[in-house]
Amino acid sequence: MKFVIVGYGRVGIRTARILREEGHEVIVVENDPDKIDRARDEGFETIEGDGAEDATFEGIDLSTVDAVGGLTGDLNVNFAACMIGKHHGCRTVLRIDEDYREDIYQKYADDVDEVIYPERLGAAGAKTALLGGDFNVLSDLTEKLQLSVFTIGDGSGAVGSRVSEVELPESARIYAHGRQHESLTIPLPGTTLESGDQVAVIVDAESVSDVKTALAG
Repeated sequence: MKFVIVGYGRVGIRTARILREEGHEVIVVENDPDKIDRARDEGFETIEGDGAEDATFEGIDLSTVDAVGGLTGDLNVNFAACMIGKHHGCRTVLRIDEDYREDIYQKYADDVDEVIYPERLGAAGAKTALLGGDFNVLSDLTEKLQLSVFTIGDGSGAVGSRVSEVELPESARIYAHGRQHESLTIPLPGTTLESGDQVAVIVDAESVSDVKTALAG
């Protein structure tokens, strides 16, 4: 698969490296000279320019790109990059930072495919570890596993099922659950899934499409 990563900071770097390790093609978009040099030194095809400007993407055939990730520390740049990707039919992922608020999520969630907030994910992992758990956040997962969030579709066979009863590939485990636009929390086994709910699943990368089919319908 082919991906465009806008922003080669700490989140973009890690994401780009993992994607490449799994055999995917990655193009980096960045406007900071030092980060551009770093990306190129690491062997990534790198486009110099503002990720919020259409002109920056003129050298990329977005019709061949599977997904665009707006992963800078600037929400406006991330959203603009996602809208450019969406215009060309790409899947879009929008990063929101530590100033995350529910109203911001609701404002942008309907326009992009996924909203991520790394600080909250890291904080959730730290809290679990402090309480004695053994939760590995994304940066510690092996290259064969990933944490993905799926929305339960109207036609999904999972609607009405308890979390413990959902039929998923053997490699997949539901880690967290939340009602529409609510925070994800660790669910009780008896929690019943409804259309529009979101579930976070730790899954083998090869089984992601099967999980999406089972949950989205």
